[in-house]
Amino acid sequence: MTQEDDVPYPLDAAAVRSWCGLALEALGRERERIDAINVYPVADGDTGTNLYLTVESAARAVEAAFDGHAEAGTAPRLADAIGAMAHGALIGARGNSGTIVAQLLRGMTEVLSAADGSAEALRQALRRAAASTYEAVAHPVEGTVLTVATAAADAAERAAGDDADAAGVARAAHEGARAALQETPGQLAVLGRAGVVDAGGCGLVALLGALADVLSGEVSAAPVAIRADAPLPEAAGCADAGPVAAAGGQDPDGPAFEVIYLLEADDTAVPHLRERLDGLGDSLVVVGGDGLWNVHVHVDDAGAAVEAGIEAGRPYRIRITHFGGARAKEPAMTARAVVVVVPGAGLAELCAQAGATPVPVSPGEPPASGELVQAIRQAHAREVMLLANDPDLRHTAAAAAEEARAEGVRVALIPTRSAVQGLAALAVHEPARSFDEDVVAMTAAAGATRYAELALAERQSWTMAGVCQAGDVLGLIDGDVAVIGSDLTGTAMTVLDRMLSAGGEMVTLVLGAQAPDGLAERLEGYVRERHLAVDTVVYDGGRHAAPLLIGVE
Repeated sequence: MTQEDDVPYPLDAAAVRSWCGLALEALGRERERIDAINVYPVADGDTGTNLYLTVESAARAVEAAFDGHAEAGTAPRLADAIGAMAHGALIGARGNSGTIVAQLLRGMTEVLSAADGSAEALRQALRRAAASTYEAVAHPVEGTVLTVATAAADAAERAAGDDADAAGVARAAHEGARAALQETPGQLAVLGRAGVVDAGGCGLVALLGALADVLSGEVSAAPVAIRADAPLPEAAGCADAGPVAAAGGQDPDGPAFEVIYLLEADDTAVPHLRERLDGLGDSLVVVGGDGLWNVHVHVDDAGAAVEAGIEAGRPYRIRITHFGGARAKEPAMTARAVVVVVPGAGLAELCAQAGATPVPVSPGEPPASGELVQAIRQAHAREVMLLANDPDLRHTAAAAAEEARAEGVRVALIPTRSAVQGLAALAVHEPARSFDEDVVAMTAAAGATRYAELALAERQSWTMAGVCQAGDVLGLIDGDVAVIGSDLTGTAMTVLDRMLSAGGEMVTLVLGAQAPDGLAERLEGYVRERHLAVDTVVYDGGRHAAPLLIGVE
């Protein structure tokens, strides 16, 4: 249902809801083309996808806000809706572009949460949004989404007169952004060489276009409305930007990893965090406030970037992406890659160094199938081995595999039930083998690895080994509680004896942040004394790993 007599819609909570839906439709429609023109800051072809996932998170948050008010029998205010949109974008921001868009929305929220939806309020919101992005980016570069956002705010300011309404301001901002986007190839050399406009700016144009359409009443106010007759602007060569983007001139010696995490930290700790991360790498963007931040940086030492977050506060939802050939002069699809779900940044970095694409997870926050699909895309391979490392993720992984197969990627699910089985499978991965032979070898390595986990009981409960009390140490072997103990070291030794009683050649120990000092040395010595000819290897699992994971091959 369209608005009659072209009367604009007010900028209220319903408009924000519609904006989210329409923006998501627009970015979904343009995702592949935006990915194709992605040459800055890294030509990794994921800007469109990252923007889509960021706005998808924002849209889910807005829907949750509406559902919450419906249950309470109230209607959400503009502040409720725009605040939810900004928060959803912050916690779901992906990549450099998604992080910047999250900050844009936060800047708008700072104004609109304390104002009505008037033209003047929207003008001020767009100005604050543009300014906030420059505050968030460590080293702002013109010819990017920052330039496009500033041009949108300038155009909105010129349109905000006595007769202007919010729809007119939004339309002016959209047109200003479109015009600025066309100028980006002349402002940033890498864009000019590739013959494309800035990918992040392209996404912002789609976002502003959706807002203008909703407020002008040219489309349905329902969240599912679509308007597909206004393609995004593009520079010469944009339609064929896949190979052109690869020649964009990225530095092959640039940082190897993209690190992103949410951070709970006092605002006073963030300036020092920025300073430290700025010294570790580039493309640094830190957005958020009021105790919750989204951190994005490109580095060679992913572990150091995470450690900086630990010093500042509590990092979680840590994602580490290995660029692989993204910065090479002639990147190409690899024949085969491995995507592995791992608990903790330590294991994520270990897998990334081994050439895999890790999907780090935090306790109680399993990845969605969309996250696994995105990781498969980031692997840039025609064939992918997917290791979920958790029996509870088998359906999620299967759904992701099906979606990736529909996109032309050959995907095999390796039946790994724990991180140590995943490490065993990764150790025998050999891309030079045939696909089927590699699947068999990795599956056999995982199946030949018994796995155990030591955890702390949170409450009294019945287990396979008897009744445990809160605080007891539980030794789970192959998923079932087999040992109940009072201390981590003694329980680990009992678990090792039981696992090695049936034989074994290699013990893998993965230590979490809760593991006591010296645990690895004591267990290595114990295995050496009690079980001859058994080797031991130790890995750091990081903050979100269990206190101890054990694998026996």
